[in-house]
Amino acid sequence: MVRVRLAPSPTGTLHIGTARTALFNWLFARQQGGAFLLRIEDTDRERSSEEFTDNILEGLQWIGLDWDEDPVIQSHRLEAHKAAIQQLLANGKAYRCYASTTELENMRSLQKAENNAPRYDNRHRNLTRSQEQSLISEGREAVIRFRIDDNEIIEWNDLIRGPMLWRASDLGGDMVIARQAPANQIGDPLYNLAVVVDDATMAISHVIRGEDHIANTAKQLQLYKALNLPVPQFAHTPLILNKENRKLSKRDGVTSINDFRNMGYSSSSLANYMTLLGWSPPKGMSERFSSKEAATVFTLSRVNKAGARFDWDKLNWLNSQTLHELDLRELREQLLPLWINRGWIENSIPETKGKISEQDLTWQIDLCELLKPSLVLLSDGVDQAIPFFQCPDIEEKAWSQIKTASNQLALRELLNVLINKGWDGQEISIAQEILKFTCQATDTKKGILMKSLRSALLGSIQGPDLLTSWSLLARIGKDKKRIRRCILN
Repeated sequence: MVRVRLAPSPTGTLHIGTARTALFNWLFARQQGGAFLLRIEDTDRERSSEEFTDNILEGLQWIGLDWDEDPVIQSHRLEAHKAAIQQLLANGKAYRCYASTTELENMRSLQKAENNAPRYDNRHRNLTRSQEQSLISEGREAVIRFRIDDNEIIEWNDLIRGPMLWRASDLGGDMVIARQAPANQIGDPLYNLAVVVDDATMAISHVIRGEDHIANTAKQLQLYKALNLPVPQFAHTPLILNKENRKLSKRDGVTSINDFRNMGYSSSSLANYMTLLGWSPPKGMSERFSSKEAATVFTLSRVNKAGARFDWDKLNWLNSQTLHELDLRELREQLLPLWINRGWIENSIPETKGKISEQDLTWQIDLCELLKPSLVLLSDGVDQAIPFFQCPDIEEKAWSQIKTASNQLALRELLNVLINKGWDGQEISIAQEILKFTCQATDTKKGILMKSLRSALLGSIQGPDLLTSWSLLARIGKDKKRIRRCILN
């Protein structure tokens, strides 16, 4: 049975690269009828936190991923890791290294001066018992290192990259698998050892992760062999790159799933886009799809080897299409929390009968209908809604339009007509008649009057459909007030 896993470290919020890896694992598992598992690798005690764990789990759920078993907490498996290290010590495949920090720094400085790649020189690999006792008597503590045969060639068939070959001599010398600890004790196990033991225990069949783990794979294959454990198949996905073709990082600003969520991207659009970051849909399949649809056709053979450049324009297009297709009531449900957060609507309006009037509900839905065609991000539904909830400042160009003598005359006449005839905003045809009458009475062109009216109502000479905007403002009694404030005495 196919069993894959995501193994994030809770040392920060859910990164888009980790989320993309999660998606590829989930899609592969679902396409194969297998299981998608989680393991929280929290062995970095100083940097790990429950807050980050919660953020990761919540973020995965937000983008639509579910997992098939309870998450494994790596720190709870410490004894199993130490037992594996003890096994390696017992069969001579690992040893205690007492090299001091100063010695290691001097060694690396010399290597650098000679233009050699930094590597441990295995100086304590074959200590005699008396040599080891002498070092212990000096008060030294030891890390535990795994023996790497520099003459070995490490090979595996990567399910994305094909045949892979790695020289053991390029792995940097004997590998530390446990942190420093007093004599005869085993310190905290390190990443490569813990991963191998946990993947074997969880019966992971395929390890799908970023290409930055390729060197780790070469090291881990040595550990699988030494511990006589079943070896999973490996697939290394391409990195996500910025516009300079460098790995996307915090320096690029937005990298956390939280950031994308707060900016107003929908979970389905973001999941859709992340799937396209390194995977090509089969011929004939649209680039717009749900994760469930992608899971029916997802294969690792269609994952690219080359890095995937992050394209904001494409993400924005996908998101806009998703928002444009939303039912108006669904769009309102998504915008309502944002409007409440701005203080425009009271938070004491649970969606229960009697708590919101039909008139208010209809007004909000009509506002959504006005805004929807221009939405790219959900947050646009806040920015563009400002003139309908609070009186906007009037932009300089709009003031220039309003303050001319002819436009002042037209606005004054328009206000008089509204006061005398009244308009509740319900029938657009009445608004059209009012505009026509005002234009004739003041000898003003309709386009000029509409531009002046838009400036007065919305604070800008550009914006959404004027008659619909005017109707929405008239229905809540704000149109005459805004026109009046623009009439100069």
